[in-house]
Amino acid sequence: MLITSPITPAKIGPLLGRVYEAAVSGHGVYADRYAETCLRAELGLDEASNLWGPLFYSETREPVFWARNIWLSPFRLEFDSIGAAASALRGIQRNWHATVFTHWRRAALIQSRLPSMSFKRHSFPWLLPDASVGAWALLDEHTLLASARCSSPFPGGVIEFEEDKNGPPSRAYLKLWEALVRCRVWPHAGERCLDAGASPGGWTWALACLGADVIAVDRALLAEQVACMPGVRFMQHNAFSLQPEDIGPIDWLFCDVICYPDRLYEWLEKWLAAGLCGNFVCTIKTQSADTRQNFGDTLRRFASLGGQIVHLYHNKHELTWLKVRQRPDE
Repeated sequence: MLITSPITPAKIGPLLGRVYEAAVSGHGVYADRYAETCLRAELGLDEASNLWGPLFYSETREPVFWARNIWLSPFRLEFDSIGAAASALRGIQRNWHATVFTHWRRAALIQSRLPSMSFKRHSFPWLLPDASVGAWALLDEHTLLASARCSSPFPGGVIEFEEDKNGPPSRAYLKLWEALVRCRVWPHAGERCLDAGASPGGWTWALACLGADVIAVDRALLAEQVACMPGVRFMQHNAFSLQPEDIGPIDWLFCDVICYPDRLYEWLEKWLAAGLCGNFVCTIKTQSADTRQNFGDTLRRFASLGGQIVHLYHNKHELTWLKVRQRPDE
């Protein structure tokens, strides 16, 4: 499967499958371990399988959702010097990000010879640049694995924001920010949004800060500082018992309800059939081993709705379903 021919200054051999990068940092050992276990299950790998550090290779044609980043066109590059490795990557494209799990010093030297990239925290809203970010990793002293095309637009699937420590009542707004940046579109001032499962109000806070009109629905109350924000209207109600006609036309539907995925799917089917909303950002929750075991069929049902399913950097035991339409002027 992998090329083992003699080393030349830069010898490239494409791979037939894809490389899947597991979530290995950012939210604690348990959360990352859970996502990795789900990824292994999707790829049909047992616990003993560990191809290259946090990287898993597979030629599966089945959809895979639990990877933080998917290397879409991987190749193996054999080289005889640090300069040759860097030169070969630069010859393909400008932006590269390293996943390092071995030969740390040598990897750092190669990365230092590539064009620099900014890894500062971002403010929101932030328009994601169109430039792609490739991924690479050293396998041994003279071999690296790389892909110019990746599923995540963020280096290594990671994005961090300048956090607001005072306004939001929880850190849930970070995954909403990430989802909207990834979509390259977000609510404008005056647009009508439904936030299902809003309490304590992290997503509602983020939407109201954009100037949107937010209908926040939850059985539990919103945090006081969110409930009094301009444009926020709270309904103390079970969101899933509300029919689309009860709400009327909206520009965006947001949902972070803790529920079984099947229930969310059935509710979204009603909204899609009603044609009263064009943009959706919804969290697909899973917490139990039984749910995870039977999760594949459920995710394929969500995929059939269109849009995309992603494992965000700020997701924990959950995935995010995104279905948005671009504005006419974009």
